[in-house]
Amino acid sequence: MVKKLREETGAGMMECKAALVETAGDAAAARDVLRKKGLASAAKKAGRTANEGMIGTYIHPGAKVGVMVEVNCETDFVARNTDFQTLVKDIAMHIAAASPAAALYVSKDQVPTADLEKEKEIYKAQAAAAGKPANVAEKIAEGKLKEYYATFCLLEQPFVKEPKLTVGQLVQEKIAVIKENIVVRRFARFKLGEEIAGEKAEAPSQPVAV
Repeated sequence: MVKKLREETGAGMMECKAALVETAGDAAAARDVLRKKGLASAAKKAGRTANEGMIGTYIHPGAKVGVMVEVNCETDFVARNTDFQTLVKDIAMHIAAASPAAALYVSKDQVPTADLEKEKEIYKAQAAAAGKPANVAEKIAEGKLKEYYATFCLLEQPFVKEPKLTVGQLVQEKIAVIKENIVVRRFARFKLGEEIAGEKAEAPSQPVAV
């Protein structure tokens, strides 16, 4: 049981044994214990400088959707680590799987305050139109903002390969395993033929007879 739990979570052997003892052999509960401890450990590393890492890419079969993502860690040694490289590839694949309008930002703190206020006012107005009192409309608006974050913020999205986890939680779990701070810095998603913001679609130029 210890070996299996270690393979599933990446935690140390003694940590897995302690979690199983704590939960009287309940493997699912032991995973939750290790996840909570891992997230707490990861939070302590959040302020550490991460200037190394790699730029990962993913091209979806058919070559019509492609992604580039920069993920940073603390050392070049970890940047060459298989766990870290797999994480980067998984994040790139997740971004490719998202709809073109999704994941405009990496994290919640990147969303402009003006945009949040505008969205919140819309949600409150919708609730008021449905006859909800002001205090209830406020709570509804807060709940809708969570949905907004889950759509437009990469780290808040359910991870495509394991929807019970957000992308942010996936990163936190890897921090606990790798023992270094990991930061998703930026990303770009390309879809063949899509219009670029600020550009007008132009008809292909016609050949000129000579």
